[in-house]
Amino acid sequence: MEKDIGKISKNDTTDIIVRVDDFGGNTGLTIREFVTSDRYTGFTKSGVRILARDFQKFKEMIDSIPESDMNASGSEGSPKKSDYSSRDAERKTPAAKKKVSEELPDY
Repeated sequence: MEKDIGKISKNDTTDIIVRVDDFGGNTGLTIREFVTSDRYTGFTKSGVRILARDFQKFKEMIDSIPESDMNASGSEGSPKKSDYSSRDAERKTPAAKKKVSEELPDY
């Protein structure tokens, strides 16, 4: 069973596809990049799969995001790599990883 839910254009050659499917006998939600180019057309490895048993938790997490958080900086587009550099360096330490996991709610 495959049921496409929708797609979001990422750039000229890549879309993000959301679908409900049955992979390996397990139903789930798949969010994956789909590339259309001269060299390759199809799904990439980039994406995530949420099993049906975890879908309600995933939905609650998404629904908990205030729309105002999506408009926080007032700028359009993707963040630059430099925006993440210091934050990523901090997250690589074991203490930082523990702190991040302690701050996240369990759904």
